[in-house]
Amino acid sequence: MTTTPTAPAPVSLYGFLTPKPGHADELRKLLTDLVEPSRGHEGSLQYHLHEQEDGRFFLYEVWRSQEDLDRHNATPLLRTFMSALPEHLEGAPEAYFGIMRSPYPGLT
Repeated sequence: MTTTPTAPAPVSLYGFLTPKPGHADELRKLLTDLVEPSRGHEGSLQYHLHEQEDGRFFLYEVWRSQEDLDRHNATPLLRTFMSALPEHLEGAPEAYFGIMRSPYPGLT
C-alpha cells in the first residue's frame, strides 16, 4: 500500500485586543500597519483587521501551515509589533488558535 503525503492543514489565529483608555489611535495604527506586509508573507491566506463598536479590535488570520505562521511570527515586523503592544493594550489579548478542519478553497 502506498500513501500520498497530505498538505499541512491551514491554521487560523484570531482574537480581540482592547486598547488602554486614550490609546485606541496608537493601537489602530500598530494593527493597521501589520495588514499589508503580513498579507505579503509566504503562506498568508487571509489577514483582516476589524474594529468593533465597543472599541475592541478583532484580528483574523489564516495561514497555509503552522510553519508559515511561525515564519511570520519570527519576522522583525512582528517582533517590533509585539514589543510595542503592551504599552497600548488593556490586559492580555483574547486570542484563539485552531487548525482548520473545513476545506480551504484552492488548497489541496
